[in-house]
Amino acid sequence: MIDALSTTLTSIALGAALWALVLLIAGKPLEYRRWHGLGVLGVLTLLELGLLVQAVAGFVKLFGTDRELEKLTFAGYLVGALVVLPLAVFWALAERTRWGPGVLVIGSLAIPVLILRLGQIWNANA
Repeated sequence: MIDALSTTLTSIALGAALWALVLLIAGKPLEYRRWHGLGVLGVLTLLELGLLVQAVAGFVKLFGTDRELEKLTFAGYLVGALVVLPLAVFWALAERTRWGPGVLVIGSLAIPVLILRLGQIWNANA
């Protein structure tokens, strides 16, 4: 995989998780009409675009390699990383209590785990 992109996406995801954690501790629900909600949604949008770039690059590398790797598992992690954030954002916006940002914390922390697992699968037979 692209190491610089993976590191950048991991850093952005951890930053978004920290921002959502601050909202959770402050007891503020996720509201896209306020600067704190709009800011975290902007960071998550940037993260999702980066994950889309990673998925495209991952599928190109997957079909262009002759490595022995679990292709279906690798593709599943690529798609899973794309799906986690939109579901977390939808759930957080639907949850009008302080626990909405908690969903974003979990969703944002899942991204580095998925990226780490993608690297493990890719480098398993390198």
